[in-house]
Amino acid sequence: MSKFPDRDGAALLVIDVQNNVVEDAWHRDEIVKNISTAVEKARAGNTKVIWIQHSSKDLPIGSEGWEFVPELKPLDSEPIVRKLYRSSFEDTELESLLKEMGVSRLFITGAQTNNCVRHTTHSALERGYDVTLIKDAHTTSDVKWKTFDVHASDIIDDLNLSFWGYKLPGRSADSASTSEVVL
Repeated sequence: MSKFPDRDGAALLVIDVQNNVVEDAWHRDEIVKNISTAVEKARAGNTKVIWIQHSSKDLPIGSEGWEFVPELKPLDSEPIVRKLYRSSFEDTELESLLKEMGVSRLFITGAQTNNCVRHTTHSALERGYDVTLIKDAHTTSDVKWKTFDVHASDIIDDLNLSFWGYKLPGRSADSASTSEVVL
């Protein structure tokens, strides 16, 4: 149902599950395990797996903090998209890679929920992709901003809730748990 009638493939995005990004993330070990399960399901189901890796001044390329967490290892055959912005589409080769792979549906996992996961899911929908947010396979950290303290679990719940009943013309948006999702 995406805006790409000539494509019928799917891909799992693993967004920014890097050492420093998830070091103090909410339920880090549980979420990383769920992401690992999703990766295993995707590989077993011949769904493409695409790894997204953020870099910045505080997350320099090649540093230990920039590396993917040790529990998750990309295969040599799985592409890694490096990015500088919150959206995995912004100034990267992701869109051309998805076109080349014939992908019209994205399954989304990763970190940080309120930043790169949120921006990537919405960018994907706006570009015409069908999106399934794996609701127990993304995480973030508590946020302290000015006089606000926002708990990570509330941020995660908010994004999951935003996918409930979300409709856009010609594409679908939904969420599913790791155990429910079919990759």
